[in-house]
Amino acid sequence: METYIVYFDETGDDGANTLSSKHFVLSSVYLAVDSWQDNFNRIREFRKELKEKYGLHIKEEIHTKHLVRDKGMYRSYNWGDEQRRQMLIDITKFISELDIRVINVVIDKERIKSSDYPVLKNALTYNIQRIENDSTGKWHYLIITDEGRLAPMRKTAREIRAYNPIQSHFGGFQNAPIKGLVEDIMAKDSAESYFIQICDFISFFTDLYYRVVDKKESLPKRVERIVDESFIKRVMVTFKRGNILNLKASSTHPYGLVIYPK
Repeated sequence: METYIVYFDETGDDGANTLSSKHFVLSSVYLAVDSWQDNFNRIREFRKELKEKYGLHIKEEIHTKHLVRDKGMYRSYNWGDEQRRQMLIDITKFISELDIRVINVVIDKERIKSSDYPVLKNALTYNIQRIENDSTGKWHYLIITDEGRLAPMRKTAREIRAYNPIQSHFGGFQNAPIKGLVEDIMAKDSAESYFIQICDFISFFTDLYYRVVDKKESLPKRVERIVDESFIKRVMVTFKRGNILNLKASSTHPYGLVIYPK
């Protein structure tokens, strides 16, 4: 049986309140082990191109939110707005050409009715369920995530191996335990993983798309300086044309976004 590797990263706060963020986006990037080395080699060559074109150090972590807002270590590069905008375009096009699949789960916290709604647990469960559906029992998978939320994610994954209630077509719920996940969820520092950084990029733009297109919200001023609604739409169109988005994750959304609560 073939093996896949799944990487996770998120945008937003996983608390049920809306004080720090109105939404929580959990994105997964998954790929066959047999394609991992080729994807990795392509990413490494692309990082060399970014070094030549923009001066970005090859080992520098790409943290999309900070890149867009020109925060942290990015200030030392003294890039202008147009340079950062063009870099985002280059990264978008490159990601769309990789041999990967992507699932995005959005928890809209403004829809939550209960203060004890398990934001992270539900986001992870919905994402893994769709990875499991995509595998159709033909491959199993390992999950790797950044260290920040490892403990609760590992706990959730253990739980849904035993009990994973899903709605039945005949009414009510049936238990469909997760079978394809191998081992506990494992941690890796995002600074040491190109794939988690790619996940971060996708998650960030998924969050922006949900904000400005689905929710009709305005962008923060520091973000709007670099990317407007048209730019964000083009990012998602590029991902879709590159066939990296798992559109079957949600047949009701043009980009396959899985949005809860209903």
